[in-house]
Amino acid sequence: MSFFAVLFALLIEQARPLARSNWIHSASKQWARCASRNLDAGKPQHGWLAWSVAVAVPSAVTLMIHWALWAVNPLLAFVWSVGILYVTLGFRQFSHYFTDIRDALDDGDEDAARVLLAQWQQVEASELPRSEIVRHVIEYSVLAAHRHVFGVLGWFSVLAALGFGPAGAVLYRMSEFVARYWRYKSKSLAAGEGASPALQAAASTAWGVVDFVPARMTALGFAVVGSFEDAIDAWRNYAQRFSNDAPVSVDNHNDGILLAATSGAVNVRLRGVVLQTKFGPGVSAGFLAARITALDGATDAMPGREPQVAHLRSIVGLVWRSVVLWMVLLALLTLARLLG
Repeated sequence: MSFFAVLFALLIEQARPLARSNWIHSASKQWARCASRNLDAGKPQHGWLAWSVAVAVPSAVTLMIHWALWAVNPLLAFVWSVGILYVTLGFRQFSHYFTDIRDALDDGDEDAARVLLAQWQQVEASELPRSEIVRHVIEYSVLAAHRHVFGVLGWFSVLAALGFGPAGAVLYRMSEFVARYWRYKSKSLAAGEGASPALQAAASTAWGVVDFVPARMTALGFAVVGSFEDAIDAWRNYAQRFSNDAPVSVDNHNDGILLAATSGAVNVRLRGVVLQTKFGPGVSAGFLAARITALDGATDAMPGREPQVAHLRSIVGLVWRSVVLWMVLLALLTLARLLG
């Protein structure tokens, strides 16, 4: 059942993707805002309480509905799983930016690529050279693919096999969303109006735990379908360097492992400058140029070739081969359960 639920969800999402601003996203923001506003009193225990309400309650509701539908008719529970996966899993929620930036670079329009990158990640990218644009597109795309596809797939598959239906997909996506949303609100709002440091710490810690195994499974998948020896070597020897200068994200340690494996799998040199968000302190003139110069020595020591537009196509191939790999494994597990 899990295999078919994922397959139908991916097919529907490819044919009719959710709009970037949809009611599910709006409802998630309202729920996260409500939890922080009513429960975040600035102390660690309040931070964990707010996180539990924001993440555990939607997951529990999803589970209760699944069990109720299963009691009526397993087919209804299957449809419910497909629906939940449709709103939590898929490429089309972020791939349009990747495609537009790649097309702009193919056309030689680097200014348009910088604008699109800035819009996508809300960062300052006006001074980025071409290779750094490609580098950041690769890094952000790999992380987005993991969080929107492979991480959701992993948590859904495990908990569904234990009888928890699509609750794992909701748990994973909500864990990632609230950590990112509360961090974003704290940077974009005036002091005192965003999430407290205690709430951000709780959300970040919880997200690191939730993503610990999925990040490593995704990295392993990239190694299997890419250059295995190079990916494992980069994972073992360079993951910490990636963690220190990973793109703006919630949990850099997990991200560092994923980016290191990606670097080795497609033989591309990642770990460039860390872009500054538009909501942080003003970016001084030459900020990016100074960061590039400062990292030149460290970057040269990294494995792989300088990022080029051709690497974007390699990343697309890597991701889709990984999807096929995990779908085949999920199909085998589903078949084993049916036969057993």
